[in-house]
Amino acid sequence: MSKTTQPARVLVTGGAGYIGSHVVLALGEAGYDVLTYDNLSTGSRKAVLAGDLVLGDLADRELLIRTLEEFNPDAVMHFAASIEVGESVSNPLKYYRNNSVNALNLLEALRTAGTGQLIFSSTAAVYGNPEQLPVFENAPLQPINPYGASKMMTERFLADLTQADAAFRYVSLRYFNVAGADPASRLGQDYANPTHLITRALKTALGIFPKLQVFGTDYPTLDGTCVRDYIHVADLAQAHLDALRYLAAGRPSAIFNCGYGHGFSVKDVIAMAKAVTGLDFTVEETGRREGDPAELIAGCEKIRRELGWQPCYDDLEMILRTAWDWEKKLAAAKP
Repeated sequence: MSKTTQPARVLVTGGAGYIGSHVVLALGEAGYDVLTYDNLSTGSRKAVLAGDLVLGDLADRELLIRTLEEFNPDAVMHFAASIEVGESVSNPLKYYRNNSVNALNLLEALRTAGTGQLIFSSTAAVYGNPEQLPVFENAPLQPINPYGASKMMTERFLADLTQADAAFRYVSLRYFNVAGADPASRLGQDYANPTHLITRALKTALGIFPKLQVFGTDYPTLDGTCVRDYIHVADLAQAHLDALRYLAAGRPSAIFNCGYGHGFSVKDVIAMAKAVTGLDFTVEETGRREGDPAELIAGCEKIRRELGWQPCYDDLEMILRTAWDWEKKLAAAKP
């Protein structure tokens, strides 16, 4: 495999899910030959808008290795994971098995198949409650929930493998709060019981949920609610294409934060949701949810400098408008 030319073939695990499907679409539009590997436990076949789909689980090593050997990708993007913080607290073993053990299965399969480039879907949850904000990539990793810990373990696998195998290189992208939908409303979040604040707020505006709960109003923030750095899913998809070009140019393994460098509180998001939809809805303030840090804001200079990433949707109103257009489309399609 050439290390100096742009990868042409990309295997995407979890490419039928929310973020993965947006990246698959972006890959297809950019001319990549893309193949999705997904068990459809949370994703949807109809969300795969480019390339083909292999229905498979990362625990199925035989199928995984066969798929890698037959497709012979230049690079792999790994999205397949469980992602709900609250569930990780109540069911930690599920997260260590799906996020850590299955990542290990994938890495072993990559070595067997001779695939040497990986882009990993990581998370800002590896930082826990950071000591300083914004938080940069060299900050201590001290996750406060099993979701973040399971992703941290995979990052350790990647770092150790890079040290042991000069032919293997990776980029780990630490996502902050991903939101929004494809600006053309071809894709968006489509989960039966979403936990993301923006999605739940918009579904509450539509009357799908009777109320929106706010978990904690006593955090050490300006208005007492959690503050997050929201990144539009289309900008995140572009970061993955930039990471592919980075690896194809022979650059060393690296970790990058994916955020905009500023945050909004839960109350900020609710106010914007009401403004964008033109609808009022019931909000219920309740106690803190275990595993939630008070504030997470990305230090994002590195990704702009080293990947040349240039976001196009750094605007909370735009994020909500694209998500709202998608939610209305979903609602109109239901009988």
